[in-house]
Amino acid sequence: MSASVDGPDLSASRSHVWFFGFFAKYGFLPVILIALYVGFGLVEPAFFSGANALNIIKQSSYLIVLATAQMFVLLTRGFDLSLGMVVSMVSVASSLVMAGIAPNGEGPVIIALLAGVFAAVAIGAMAGAVNGICVAYFDINPFVVTMGMQGIAFGLATTLSGGFPVLDIPVLLNKGLAQGAWFGVIPPPVAVCLIILAASYFVLNRTVFGRSLYLLGANSRATEVGGIPWRRYNMLAYVICSSIAAIGAILITARAGTGEPSLGGGLVLQSIAAAVIGGVALRGGEGRVIHVVLGGLLVTVLSIGMNLTRVDGFLQEIVLGLVVVGAVFLDRLRLKIRL
Repeated sequence: MSASVDGPDLSASRSHVWFFGFFAKYGFLPVILIALYVGFGLVEPAFFSGANALNIIKQSSYLIVLATAQMFVLLTRGFDLSLGMVVSMVSVASSLVMAGIAPNGEGPVIIALLAGVFAAVAIGAMAGAVNGICVAYFDINPFVVTMGMQGIAFGLATTLSGGFPVLDIPVLLNKGLAQGAWFGVIPPPVAVCLIILAASYFVLNRTVFGRSLYLLGANSRATEVGGIPWRRYNMLAYVICSSIAAIGAILITARAGTGEPSLGGGLVLQSIAAAVIGGVALRGGEGRVIHVVLGGLLVTVLSIGMNLTRVDGFLQEIVLGLVVVGAVFLDRLRLKIRL
C-alpha cells in the first residue's frame, strides 16, 4: 500500500502572488472605486443611470487631462502648484484672442479658434518654461517657484479680464469641444483626453526622454553620472505639464462658454489628488498613464456622488483632503510590500 504525500498547494501560492502583485501595482484603488460607485448608487438610485455614467466619463476626462499634466512633474519629484492659475490665465488670454478676431462668431471663426488654441498652448509652454528653468537650472525649490507662478498667473488673469468673465467667444468652440460627439460616438472632451493619454503613454514608455524622467525621479545622481541631460529633461517636464494644462483650459473654457479668471480654483488639489490617489508616487520615479485614469475616475465619482447625495460643499473639500492623505499612506504601504 503506497502512501501519498501532499505537495505544496501551487494554486493557492499563485493566488497569493497574483494578489500581492496586483496590490503592489494598483493598491486598493479598483476595489474602492467599485465600492464607491455601488455605495452611492444604493443611496441615490439615479447614480446608476446611463446618463450619469456618461456624465462621469465626460467630467473625469477634464480631470484626467490635468492629472496627466501633473504626472510629468511628479515623476521628477516635483509638482506644479501654479497649474490651476495657469488654467485661468490661459482661459482668459485665449478667450480675448478669439473674441478679438471673431466676436460672437462674426468673422473668421476657424482662424479665431486656431489662434486661440495656439495662444493657449504658447502661454502654457512659456509658463512651464519659466518654472522649469528656475527648478532645473537655478535649483530653486518647486514649491517656491510654482507658488510664485501661481500668483503671477492669477494677477495676469484678473488684470487682463478686469475680474470679469470674457464673453463674446465663438459659439463654435462650445459646439466643437463640449457638445455633441466626434464621429457620432465619442464626446469631444473624452476624445481629446484619449489623444493626450495615448501621446503621454508613447512619450513615457517609448522615448529616451520619458524613460529618463523615471530615472531622474528614482535616482537623480544616476542620470548625471550616465551623461543624461537631466536639467533639460527636468525643464521640459514642466513645459509639457503646463502645455497639457493649457489644452485642459481650452476644454474647460469650451464647456463654460466664457473665459473665466477664476476657472482654475481648486484644480491644483484635484489634479495632484487624482495622480497620487491613482498611484503616481510623490517620491518620484513611479507612475503610469493608467494610474491617472483610475485616480481621475475615483475623484470624479466621489465628487458627483457627494453632489447627488447633497453633501455640503465645504465638507466635500474635507473629504477630498482626507482621501489624499489616505492615498499617500497606501502608497507607503505599497512600497513596503514591494520591499
